[in-house]
Amino acid sequence: MSTSPLTSERTAPGDLPSPRPALAPAPGTTPTVSVVVPAHDEERPLARTLAALAAQGGREVPEVVVVANGCTDATAEVARAAGARVVELAQPSKAAALSAGDAAATAFPRVYLDADIRLAPGTLDALAATLRRDDVLVASPRVVFDVSASSWPVRAFYAVYREIPYVTDGLVGLGVYGMSERGRARFGDFPAVTSDDLFVQRTFHRSERATSDGEFVVSAPRDLRNLLKVRTRTASGNTELSRLPAAADDAGGRPVPSGPGDGVDGGGGGDRAAFDRTTTTTTTALLRLATTRPRLVPSVAVYTAVTVVSRVLARRRRASAWQRDTSTR
Repeated sequence: MSTSPLTSERTAPGDLPSPRPALAPAPGTTPTVSVVVPAHDEERPLARTLAALAAQGGREVPEVVVVANGCTDATAEVARAAGARVVELAQPSKAAALSAGDAAATAFPRVYLDADIRLAPGTLDALAATLRRDDVLVASPRVVFDVSASSWPVRAFYAVYREIPYVTDGLVGLGVYGMSERGRARFGDFPAVTSDDLFVQRTFHRSERATSDGEFVVSAPRDLRNLLKVRTRTASGNTELSRLPAAADDAGGRPVPSGPGDGVDGGGGGDRAAFDRTTTTTTTALLRLATTRPRLVPSVAVYTAVTVVSRVLARRRRASAWQRDTSTR
């Protein structure tokens, strides 16, 4: 008597093949783009970031390298469970993590992604395609600020911040950027500065930068205290960059505009004229917002107050401690 193939055998649970982790490349495939994710005690936001990478879809075959640096939580375990390659460093250092990730990664274009940034579906494909253009050395997608869980002062700040030229005109930074192989050859190891994204922006001339299709999501701080932490860190990073020599455009030897510094927040930079132009442009944008959109006047006031206070705090603290938004972790 024959037995139905559906019931004739029982397979022990241990005999079932383990499902392939979401980010693990299929056997025999060659990565077409590398994603380096530096992470210091980021187990909660990292899980969301890696899930967004796994949901990208599209043509690219990503190689994801998570560099867990100085972690005391389950960051490395979360990354391994998702199928990412993991490099572990004993000391917390984002610059060292970026350089270690570069050493482990194998593919170009190369994308550098903060552990708390989520890419919208299809964004990785669009970013990689942009970086394969001959005229582009560095690029980033468009930024979206998620203020759904934020207090009114934080929402007011971002209502203005998202309108200033730094964010709207060819931004590279704020948590994700990519470089072509030729672009990455522009400098050696990442310098030990707070704002690696601002360093990368100032390393390339505007003509070498691009904004790709797609979006990435930045979770805004939930309260004013954490917003000030983030903005103080930005101001400290601008000050650090001001101590570095200005880079030059390899095509014409022109000074590259340094640390973008969003206007009243101040910027870094060895090219003082470029900084002055940036500050003037941002101040003009603020005045235009206040006159053409009167309902934003209170938000302009909040933005100005936050950036001035954060700059004062940065001068007092001199980067003595890492200012981190703990409200979204």
